Amino acid sequence: MNEDPSEHRLFSASGQRPWYGPLMMAARTLLLIADIGGYTDYMRTHRMSLAHAEVNTARLLETVIDAAPGFDLIEIEGDAAFLAHRADTLDGEAVVALTLQAATQMHRAFHLERKYVATNLCPCNGCNEANNLRLKFVAHVGEVATQTIRQRSKLVGIDVILVHRMLKSPVTVPEYVLLSEDLYRSSDSTLPTPADEIAQDLTGVGPTRSYVMDVAGLTGLLPPLPGPSLRGRVGRTLSVAGAGMPYMLGLRRRRHRVAVG
Repeated sequence: MNEDPSEHRLFSASGQRPWYGPLMMAARTLLLIADIGGYTDYMRTHRMSLAHAEVNTARLLETVIDAAPGFDLIEIEGDAAFLAHRADTLDGEAVVALTLQAATQMHRAFHLERKYVATNLCPCNGCNEANNLRLKFVAHVGEVATQTIRQRSKLVGIDVILVHRMLKSPVTVPEYVLLSEDLYRSSDSTLPTPADEIAQDLTGVGPTRSYVMDVAGLTGLLPPLPGPSLRGRVGRTLSVAGAGMPYMLGLRRRRHRVAVG
């Protein structure tokens, strides 16, 4: 599926009407993308594993989205979730704190669910190899607008393009939070973990700087994740077996990442 990266359909993660208006309007907005790393290699499996890999990835994405209830879900982009939070009433420190809090909660929820996926009772690669999946985040704050055509509302603007271009960063840390310069410099407070500067020349945007933090530095003070219960493992096994059947029968199509141009 190829779409203009500056245009995205709007959804509400809570099931309620999104805060975005039906007409073209600009608003200061926090943009956050949670991206599952290792997805391509994970999907290179046989047919049974592919069906279960699709179900497991969907479950992981749903878990990540549910862990950030204050954000609106804008789009599922293959192996990533694009979310937004209105920021015009928040100061810089509050926006940065909100970003790091959401990333920490989403990362923890992802790894807890990943434990259940990897330890369910199914022997296929789509379940056993889930432990190879990682979660990274990119975030930016800027002015975005909505455009409604034939009852379809989309986010538009250079800031939407920028946050998607940030996914192509040269960061080698497996799991990280990457803040745009605008977001990073909006707060004078000391970050909970050191951030390294990265210079990039982003297509369609130009030279930029961003700041990366290892997620481990944000989650290191949290208590260890609980181990999967037997009841939970059995439940996940039955769930993946039933939900994977439509993929095996060709009744449901695989998700595709939205092209970013």
